[in-house]
Amino acid sequence: MAKCEVCDKGQHFGIQVSHSHRRSNRVWKPNVRKVKVMVDGISKRMHICAKCLRSSKIAKSV
Repeated sequence: MAKCEVCDKGQHFGIQVSHSHRRSNRVWKPNVRKVKVMVDGISKRMHICAKCLRSSKIAKSV
């Protein structure tokens, strides 16, 4: 699974608890997209999470 290359967000593990209180493992995965961005004037493909894209932490290239 890919990580965000800006904020280093990755998978989180935990336990899902049902109504009857049966417990099972589960994974929360981030919304990571492979997008073309401008880094130091060079167009580059990076794995970026949706939160970093919305907050304009990095500029998408055309």
